[in-house]
Amino acid sequence: MVLIHIKRNDESQFLLETTLKTPIEELVNTVTVIYNGRLKVQRICSEMEELAKYGTLYPPEILGLTEEQVEELKLVDHWGDKCVPSGGYTEVKDPIGRRNGKQPRKEMQDVLNNTIKEAKELISKNLVAQEKCLTLKIVQQAIDLLKGAVMIVYPMKLPPHDVIRMEFENIEDLSGTQASLEVIDPMSAQLWFCGKEIYRDGKTVGDYVGKIEKCKVSIKIKFKA
Repeated sequence: MVLIHIKRNDESQFLLETTLKTPIEELVNTVTVIYNGRLKVQRICSEMEELAKYGTLYPPEILGLTEEQVEELKLVDHWGDKCVPSGGYTEVKDPIGRRNGKQPRKEMQDVLNNTIKEAKELISKNLVAQEKCLTLKIVQQAIDLLKGAVMIVYPMKLPPHDVIRMEFENIEDLSGTQASLEVIDPMSAQLWFCGKEIYRDGKTVGDYVGKIEKCKVSIKIKFKA
């Protein structure tokens, strides 16, 4: 077993367990998928925190408009009327106007917020200090937990344009966002060990880190320059 401490720049990300025989191509893909998966969980958690406070996202034709403009154009949030939280809601205006202000009741807020906390703990960077490895299965478990909580609170589902639902359906559009700069394309991902790039040239993990099976090494993930 080889324990790999994955870093982005100099910041700890997660621990990964692999073997000396693992091809570098496979390692790069695994690291990238888990790295991007953690980002996905973080994005969903961030949006779900807003969902718990201010309800579902306005549709694109309303998003960004003032109340006066919406009234003048006679626009209606039909999805917001259909997709209401279980148990009812309280009107709480979203200060930045992204969500419709239909805040779930306290019990349903707790369902969302407690699940958010649990999902964050599953993919936390603190796992590195605890010597606990992260896997794609655990990342998916975190996503499934979040999805389940949303289904409890919104049994009619979220509107198709809500970014949370789009994340669950893997059709999210990150173009033009800060988040898009954080995601690493597997084809352009690079791993670096001891200041040198680990090339996808048919070699294995053992060709770079040595032949001692039980070892721990630090590897950085980067974009291809």
